[in-house]
Amino acid sequence: MNAPIAHPMLHQWPVTLRDSLRQALWTASEIEAATGGIASHDFEAAGIEMDSRDVKPGDVFVALQGEATDGHRFIDTAFAKGAVAAIVDRPVDYPHVLVKDTTRALHDLAHAARDRAVESVRIGITGSVGKTGVKEAIFACLDRASRGAAHRSVRSYNNHVGVPLSLARMPARAKFGVFEMGMNHAGEIAPLSAHVQPHVALITTIAPAHIENLGSLAAIADEKAQIFTSLVPGGVAIIPADSEWTERLIGHAMACGAKVITFGRAKSADVRLLDAIPAAGGTGSLVTADLGDRRICYTIAEPGEHWIVNSLGVLAAARAAGSDLASAGLALAEMGGLKGRGARHTIILPAGGAAVLIDESYNANPASMRATLKTLKQTPATRRIAVLGSMKELGDFAEGFHRQLAEPIAEADVTHAILVGPEMRALADELGKAASHPLGNAVTFAHCEGPTEAIAALGQFGLAHDDAVLVKGSNSVGLGRLVSHFTEAASAPSVTGG
Repeated sequence: MNAPIAHPMLHQWPVTLRDSLRQALWTASEIEAATGGIASHDFEAAGIEMDSRDVKPGDVFVALQGEATDGHRFIDTAFAKGAVAAIVDRPVDYPHVLVKDTTRALHDLAHAARDRAVESVRIGITGSVGKTGVKEAIFACLDRASRGAAHRSVRSYNNHVGVPLSLARMPARAKFGVFEMGMNHAGEIAPLSAHVQPHVALITTIAPAHIENLGSLAAIADEKAQIFTSLVPGGVAIIPADSEWTERLIGHAMACGAKVITFGRAKSADVRLLDAIPAAGGTGSLVTADLGDRRICYTIAEPGEHWIVNSLGVLAAARAAGSDLASAGLALAEMGGLKGRGARHTIILPAGGAAVLIDESYNANPASMRATLKTLKQTPATRRIAVLGSMKELGDFAEGFHRQLAEPIAEADVTHAILVGPEMRALADELGKAASHPLGNAVTFAHCEGPTEAIAALGQFGLAHDDAVLVKGSNSVGLGRLVSHFTEAASAPSVTGG
């Protein structure tokens, strides 16, 4: 019997280095080689995890030692949830790789993952506002263009542990890696950039987040610019053109030998906004942008003026990474909101009708508060309700920044405000002054100490058909509990968000 004849085109199918790489994320021998450790068993792993509560079948659990706890205490839990092995600094009665220091081993694994993904382009993102949303948007663009070969840090894994963990999770076959980098104090961004060694580094904006620890906006700009210090040779720095710190950021980037691309509304911007038309119902925008050698028109699903400018940075990053702009435009049109960062929920009311709740409960600073209040204003509604939690890490600037929210609240046509946390007392005082003035804008409000009281206050005020509710505050205030209370049993997430 004659053997079947292969189609001639099959012989011409291109074979790349990527085709020879393993499907498994890590093997025991690869972890040994990366960390200098000793494996007790042979195994193949599908993932890396540092929190035993999040372990999935096939993961390697890294038993990190922190200031408050020791990951080795949770070895049993990790294996009960399906871990195939653990990285430990002492022998355990499970498959493991024994190393001297588990934190150092995680860093070694991160660097090995970075270096073995030889075809990948790495993008680093930092900024005072919008890091996670922009990271997710860039990932969506690159993942669509590469047909699933993009990787990114999940959640807000953007610190000294989260960035190495995200790198260690990058498959050898990845064509793109997108990594978020955050900071609370000076000196934190440069080490994160050194882990990633990005080909493209983007700063979203400079605003007074963490100003308590850094002291000034200039110091914040200088710290954010440290992301450029570990750009690969010939790397690209993407910088907001509308900031008062633009020239300072450009100076930092050029000192690192980077090619600079700016984005924004400014006439000097390399990726410049030409026009933006809000979509019906406040659910996004139709944007026209000039990229220098071409003009493009695309739709973004996320509402709000801040997302119009964010999308320009996203396009600049996608293009700098060598990706396809058409795929980027489609991805931006399809993106939905993120939990705690603009996800919209439709609340079905017992008496009939529905209200919309905008979940911005994960983070807050003066710039993002103003931006989301503008988004609330653009949301069609009969009444607009703002549940606003304290903005943390503002130090001596806290009282002034909280008081200054009275103006954007009035401009957003807020009917009722629920203010949560001790720092919001200053805003309550300011709103009280306006309400007592004969010509004042009478915004009714309640001041609450925490989320439990805020839930009761919103319940007492009551929701009616066609209400729009914005929930915004620093994560530590706990307003995610309020979102869950009003959405879990009686809502369906919408397809829009920010």
